Amino acid sequence: MDGLRNSLDGLREACGVFAVHDHPEAVRLTYYGLYALQHRGQESAGIAACRPGEEICHYRAMGLVSEAFDAETLERLAGGPGGLGPRTVALGHVRYSTTGASTWDNAQPTFKVTPAGNGVALGHNGNLVNTTALAREIGPDADKCTTDSELLTTALARDADVSLEQALVDTCARLQGGYALVVMDDSTIYGARDPHGLRPLVIGRLPRGGFVFASETVALDIVGAHLVREVEPGEIVAVDEHGLRSRRFAPASPHACVFEYVYLARPDHRFPETSVYAARRRMGQALAREAPVDADLVIPVPDSGTAAASGYAEVSGIPYAEGLSKNRYVGRTFIEPSQSLRQLGIRLKLNPMRDVLEGRRLVVVDDSIVRGNTSRQLVRMLRESGATEVHLRITSPPVRHPCFYGIDMATRAELIASDLSIEEIREFVGADSLAYLSLESLVAATKRPGSSLCRACFDGDYPIPVPGERIAAGKQLPLAFAAPDA
Repeated sequence: MDGLRNSLDGLREACGVFAVHDHPEAVRLTYYGLYALQHRGQESAGIAACRPGEEICHYRAMGLVSEAFDAETLERLAGGPGGLGPRTVALGHVRYSTTGASTWDNAQPTFKVTPAGNGVALGHNGNLVNTTALAREIGPDADKCTTDSELLTTALARDADVSLEQALVDTCARLQGGYALVVMDDSTIYGARDPHGLRPLVIGRLPRGGFVFASETVALDIVGAHLVREVEPGEIVAVDEHGLRSRRFAPASPHACVFEYVYLARPDHRFPETSVYAARRRMGQALAREAPVDADLVIPVPDSGTAAASGYAEVSGIPYAEGLSKNRYVGRTFIEPSQSLRQLGIRLKLNPMRDVLEGRRLVVVDDSIVRGNTSRQLVRMLRESGATEVHLRITSPPVRHPCFYGIDMATRAELIASDLSIEEIREFVGADSLAYLSLESLVAATKRPGSSLCRACFDGDYPIPVPGERIAAGKQLPLAFAAPDA
């Protein structure tokens, strides 16, 4: 349920990464790119930048991109005025925490200095599941790491006799989990993607030369870059003064995260097979066929339900309307209301339009139900606004299993669908009816074979083995668990 669920239901997106090589406005382009990826992380933001052959300058802060950077900070990062000229290589990150607390220390890009005195900066989207083994391999230096991203940066920077590129190849070959990485030293940007391609990463080309890496194509659009291709699963792509080159560190076994289509990605992001908007429309169309209902209006829960609601309305013949007004100026890190004011929390972000809703039977289209608290409050709010019936239609199957690959879902015990039937969930949220999209129709909407998608949050079939202690805990474990001798 877009940003609202972060404060009430416990779902947080994967992070967002962006990098530019060989452009005089690299820092500002990175700033704009992070703006386009703001939906993927709103706890902190950071940028690292340099001129070829010089030290990396880096800055990170808590909050939204607009809160983390001001004009003076960007000017300083860019290398002027009074500097030695523009810094033409830059890397940026927006974060939601999956391992490690939401603190400045855990903000990214992470930065380490090698024994030879060279700087390494890293932005990470995803989550590792073999941090225990990686920490033991690194040794005492791992004790200081509080996130898997910092642990990864430490692994890359610890050997003075190995180039960063070779260190990245060697390290990625040992990693398990979902990750899309952008890494930089004083001359080169690297993009890497796990062998399953769980988290997205694309390559763009700027009009006057120079390359861009980004989590989504929307960030290419905002800086005027054209899409070259995706970084392939199991591939490392390097960009330096000689252009673009590629190395493979593992065979590809594609299992892209299906939740990118359902909720995570912006509707204007383009996968090779389809745009997210088109996929969500197909989800809504399929849902109308699978779960018809007699009603007066179809309304979306903005924003991720909008395309699907239009698809539902088209197939069902029920008029589409915008019955919920979204406050787009409330960040996802806003101070949460106390329990006694919890209903205020939902109204800060969504407010019903009584003149649209009063006396109407509603079909309310949303992307998912995690704990159920937000849906319950939404149904109550719609009834208080005069709706006579509220029929919930969800454009994904029930979320029954936690994600270990980079989405901060609730623990299994907190996932309402892990223990309750659909009818019991309906009773809890107070809807007149409740229906979920089938997994088969969801897969079909993506235009990809089901075997090339990770659907573990729905069916429990994890493409990358998850250590037993994490399965037993039913959630992400803090990195402290993975420290040597823990």
